[in-house]
Amino acid sequence: MMDADHHLDQTTKLTDMVKNKNLDEFRNFGGIEAIVKLLKSNTENGINGDEDDLIKRRSIFGSNTYQKPAPKGLIHFVVEAFKDMTIIILLACAALSLTFGIREHGPKEGWYEGGSIFVAVFLVIVVSAASNFRQERQFDKLSKISKDIKIDVLRNGRRQKASIFDAVVGDVIFLNIGDQIPADGLFIDGYSFRVDESSMTGESDHVEVDPNHNPFLLSGSKVADGSSRMLVVSVGMNTSWGEMMSSITRDSNEQTPLQERLNKLTSSIGKVGLTVASLVLGVLLVRYFTGNTEDDNGNREFKGVDRNLNDNFNSVLRIVSAAVTIVVVAIPEGLPLAVTLTLAYSMKRMMADQAMVRKLSACETMGSATVICTDKTGTLTLNQMTVTKCCVGFEETTKHDFSRNLVELFYQGVAFNTTGTIYKPKSGSSLEYSGSPTEKAILSWAVQDLGMDIDILKQNYTVLQVETFNSDKKRSGVSIKNNISEKNIIYVHWKGAAEMVLALCSSYYELTGEIKTMSDEKRSQFENIIQGMAASSLRCIAFAYKQIEDDNSISKKNLKNEEDLTLLGIVGMKDPCRPGARKAIQSCRAAGVDIKMITGDNIFTAKAIAAECGILESNNQAALPGEVIEGVEFRNYTDEERAEKVDIIRVMARSSPLDKLLMVRCLKQKGHVVAVTGDGTNDAPALKEADVGLSMGIQGTEVAKESSDIVILDDDFSSVATVLLWGRCVYNNIQKFIQFQLTVNVAALVINFIAAVSAGNVPLTTVQLLWVNLIMDTLGALALATERPSKELMHNPPVGRIEPLITNIMWRNILTQALYQISVLLVLQFKGRSMLGVDEKTKNTIIFNTFVMCQVFNEFNSRSLEKKNVFKGVLRNKLFVGIIAVTVVLQAVMVELLKKFADTVRLSFAEWGVCLAIAAVTWPIGWLVKFVPVGKKPVFSYLKLLRCGSKT
Repeated sequence: MMDADHHLDQTTKLTDMVKNKNLDEFRNFGGIEAIVKLLKSNTENGINGDEDDLIKRRSIFGSNTYQKPAPKGLIHFVVEAFKDMTIIILLACAALSLTFGIREHGPKEGWYEGGSIFVAVFLVIVVSAASNFRQERQFDKLSKISKDIKIDVLRNGRRQKASIFDAVVGDVIFLNIGDQIPADGLFIDGYSFRVDESSMTGESDHVEVDPNHNPFLLSGSKVADGSSRMLVVSVGMNTSWGEMMSSITRDSNEQTPLQERLNKLTSSIGKVGLTVASLVLGVLLVRYFTGNTEDDNGNREFKGVDRNLNDNFNSVLRIVSAAVTIVVVAIPEGLPLAVTLTLAYSMKRMMADQAMVRKLSACETMGSATVICTDKTGTLTLNQMTVTKCCVGFEETTKHDFSRNLVELFYQGVAFNTTGTIYKPKSGSSLEYSGSPTEKAILSWAVQDLGMDIDILKQNYTVLQVETFNSDKKRSGVSIKNNISEKNIIYVHWKGAAEMVLALCSSYYELTGEIKTMSDEKRSQFENIIQGMAASSLRCIAFAYKQIEDDNSISKKNLKNEEDLTLLGIVGMKDPCRPGARKAIQSCRAAGVDIKMITGDNIFTAKAIAAECGILESNNQAALPGEVIEGVEFRNYTDEERAEKVDIIRVMARSSPLDKLLMVRCLKQKGHVVAVTGDGTNDAPALKEADVGLSMGIQGTEVAKESSDIVILDDDFSSVATVLLWGRCVYNNIQKFIQFQLTVNVAALVINFIAAVSAGNVPLTTVQLLWVNLIMDTLGALALATERPSKELMHNPPVGRIEPLITNIMWRNILTQALYQISVLLVLQFKGRSMLGVDEKTKNTIIFNTFVMCQVFNEFNSRSLEKKNVFKGVLRNKLFVGIIAVTVVLQAVMVELLKKFADTVRLSFAEWGVCLAIAAVTWPIGWLVKFVPVGKKPVFSYLKLLRCGSKT
């Protein structure tokens, strides 16, 4: 026990040491090597990493997870639903009606009206709460997936990918630019390593990390520059990040722009409903107290204040309840629910289509995108690099042609100037390469074609200084020293974009091992070789080096002197276009979305890939003037020139992240809705600036992912096109539901108002109106909000920023259907008894049944705003068919079985036939009205013109 207590005490000290950045304590422990030994780890091989070892470490030190507040349960959403004022008023009316009903008619008969309202209200509440609860769980599930970051960890000598949640104390983890530090730990080794601790400390300045003065790494920080290896010292709740995250409750009430617009629409319609309800209340009360209303037997209802107070109170209560119910029906609570449903449904489906939504608003905004700025590598191409050409001097070479001296220099340049690693399994199976696709391709080429043995090289040389790859310089460098001989010589190696490295060279190697001076003519010949490779869609990487005398006064600055290099050779790597890229680009173009390729590659490679993918329409790459430019040219334009030329540009080569940001800003200023793809840390400003930022799930850094709205999990442009399609689907589904709901709103309000004013009663009771509300708000939202996207959506132009939510086409459809329903139901209200030869109760049941059936039939019309064939693909949407079937069955139950609950009477087959025949007419009307042309100018813009005209 003493040993265990001592071990626990040491662990607590280590945890506090890192949290407090206590350098004295770090030295007391004996430095990094002593702490590695204490945690039973190894800097070269990591921990053992088998299942028993991992379980033991988690039981002693804890897991890399943090406690989160419990998610909201179903009861929470039920309670939230009860807070709605109209629901409270209805419940109060139901309670009073129940009390007076039982008092007057006894418990057996008196509970029907009040009890029916109670049941109907509870049904609306439970269905609404269950829907919200389901969406909350869906968002919570997606949130967990988005936080499951993959890290590079060293276990049993092997570099491998693991979940951030699987990191344990003692793990050795590889960190590169843009990575999130997964746990609290200590710096083992690395180069030019700087971290951004602003998420923890609030300080925006980057902190330099080194083994002597600041070896501490805090969980949640981001790597700003360089690369390193770290030792995990504490995880999960033992870190400051874990403590902070466990106290944060995720806000699932994020309002998207579309939801905000719908809330305003809901408020406006609610005000109209409240006005109509107030008028109905006033008219009915006046008619009642003036003796102008009759009961079911044809007798006058109000017989004076002193007579039967219970009857008077019940009648007034019924009038108030009807008025309140009109407000309930008028307020389209289903609109926010429809948005939530369609966003949740779309998010779930998009996950299956390789897109993870981090920000809800991106779903709908993507549907309005007019321009997509995309990367090349990994997005339009497969990101599966292979070296297919190597030129030394002016000759294409094979592995047998290299001189011994030259091949040794290539070994140095490849083995030490890389962020990749090679793992040799003990079983003797094939080597495993880790790192970026470019690094893996070069390492594989050096091992397989040149016979490089990286283990021997690491024994023979010592790395002095490293300069990591920089997106501005587009090259990386390393200085090394031979441990065995030539103690006074330092080798400086550079690797990077071929034309940029070539510009630094004053000499070059020939295959024979002879060094020649780089004349202007020779430089021009090398440039032609690079252009020839690039025109064949090859990415060109040049290797160059120089030797310098080992002088302590300059050894620390040897990488700053980049001139007078000797060119070793140029390799060309093939990265094939993704099979579906061309088709996806054509699809986006057909949808009116412009595609621009922004890449760091040289202009010739960029043109070749752009032509191959279909961004440039000419197969011979003879682009039109201004279509293909370099980043520096775009950067040097004036603001006016940029605005004038930005629409013409299709390819921007040799671009920096600043150029990408400039293009996004310029396009937005011109009124475009811009989507941008990015994977690097430096892409973060452009991803944030864009209307929709799309980061890459495989190659993207954590900084890029956190700056983005959607993560493309497979890095494929086809998935970007799929996101565009889903974005349009979200917007289109919301419009379908608005059309459906507003038709019901207009019809219900007008029918009740006219009937109340003229006849003194409303044809639809409180329970019936609540049932219509349930069909309309919840089941209707579920049916229409879950329609899958159709290819036709990609044939429409993008929706602009100021396009009205309710278009002229929608108004045409809404008013036509509402006018038909109002006309038919009012005829039934005033002439139904004589026309059909039925009593008052049967007539009212027929009106209720016809009204519901009209909504069922109109739900089919709402499946398409413009297409005449609304049945196309209906059987593929099983949920829609199921909801229609459930609605019809429940309506039959309401009418035929729940007569006292719904205040209905049984209908004969002939009467059912009348209801269905009237409702079925909505189909030919919906078909015919789509032949009526409508103007593109929004209807309400004419009202504004009239208002302006009246003021003048």
